[in-house]
Amino acid sequence: MINHDLTDTIAAIATPVGEGGIGIVRISGKLALAIADKIFISPAGKLPSTLKTYTTHYGTIVKGKKVIDEVILTIMRSPKSYTREDIVEINCHGGIVALRGVLDLVLASGARMARPGEFTKRAFLNGRIDLTQAEAVLDIIRAKTDSALKTGIEQLKGSLSKQINKYRELLLNILAQLEAGIDFPEELVSTEDLKTISRKLDEVHNGLEGLIKDSRLARILREGIHVVICGKPNVGKSSLLNALLKEERSIVTPIAGTTRDTIEEVIDIQGIPVRIVDTAGILEPRDLVEKEAVKRSKEQIAAADLIIILFDASKKLSPEDLFLIRKLKKKKVIALINKSDLKQKIEKGRLEKIFKSVVDISAKKLINIDLLEKAIADLVYGGSVAQAESLLVANLRHRNMIQKAKIIIAQARESLDNSLPAEFIAQDLKEALGHLDEVSGRKFSEDLLDKIFSEFCIGK
Repeated sequence: MINHDLTDTIAAIATPVGEGGIGIVRISGKLALAIADKIFISPAGKLPSTLKTYTTHYGTIVKGKKVIDEVILTIMRSPKSYTREDIVEINCHGGIVALRGVLDLVLASGARMARPGEFTKRAFLNGRIDLTQAEAVLDIIRAKTDSALKTGIEQLKGSLSKQINKYRELLLNILAQLEAGIDFPEELVSTEDLKTISRKLDEVHNGLEGLIKDSRLARILREGIHVVICGKPNVGKSSLLNALLKEERSIVTPIAGTTRDTIEEVIDIQGIPVRIVDTAGILEPRDLVEKEAVKRSKEQIAAADLIIILFDASKKLSPEDLFLIRKLKKKKVIALINKSDLKQKIEKGRLEKIFKSVVDISAKKLINIDLLEKAIADLVYGGSVAQAESLLVANLRHRNMIQKAKIIIAQARESLDNSLPAEFIAQDLKEALGHLDEVSGRKFSEDLLDKIFSEFCIGK
């Protein structure tokens, strides 16, 4: 467990390491402006601590008489900054030597190195954002598709927080009404009041149910699905991967067994991040390398969310094809009949009896690749593409807490129907409120914060 002292001033490189036009060193804390005063020289001779907030200034970073870099310095004063602390951002040239030199000087001047996610953690602890919004920052950084990005932005805007707070307020109102009856037993809760409480509990329960209804889809848009291409050797697996990627990623030759290891890429299919893996098609390994390739292929197939199995349209089903079919009985599968531009020999009707989804394609000539993409999207979306804006619960932690709250509210509703004492119902509502407060971060442990923010990069 790491306990952060918010009186410290922290600093880090806030841009990816490597060559680039610009690199940023970010400083946050009570000493940010004083540190800038020590190391920044303005042609106008003004100290950063005298400059207005939300202004940028040209100058140099110096160590004694040595110029470290020519920079643009940005001032953002507390409380209207990302962390609600004084922030100074130094826009340097993007080379690692210049950035490292500026950061080292900042650290030597009174700051300490920020830990992963510490700037965002301070934004949360200082009350600028709640925990769902803090987690949304990471979702936006990691977004692989437009849909995932939209979901992250909605959460960053506080859409989920607003919904949670709405149901929280309803529960607090019910709890206040119940506790008034507990504290003043002579003022009995009327039958009409009980009906109102029951109606409000139903509203909260149904609302939470609605939030988590599409959480599986939202999580897929956030995290993606694992798709594995399999089939016997020389059936066109690598050609299919290249067709989906729209580039020559895999080597394609007429020689069976060209792919001797798994090849993995991430692509966007109708807003779904798809981690797609091309596996080796060797069924009878000829050497240790091919043996390892087969082993990896089997591991990928076992872990896959979806299997795409390829068959050669110009050939009848072989014992190798039937062997693979048997192996995939319990998996979600799309069957592709590849090389559909050639003379057909395959027993398509037999495959249609085995698999729910069978698509004729030509990976080489890019025929019906769009139908395959539609089949993948239909499996994920269940036939109807939802708008990403309505999918607020993409985080498994959020879903689990909301689910727990929903179950307890159902329990409270049952207690009310069975005329149990108000104390029992009040206790249930307090427990449900606790779970909702864990979603937004009103209630948290240091261990939870450490876990969440350890996934961030340093500098954010």
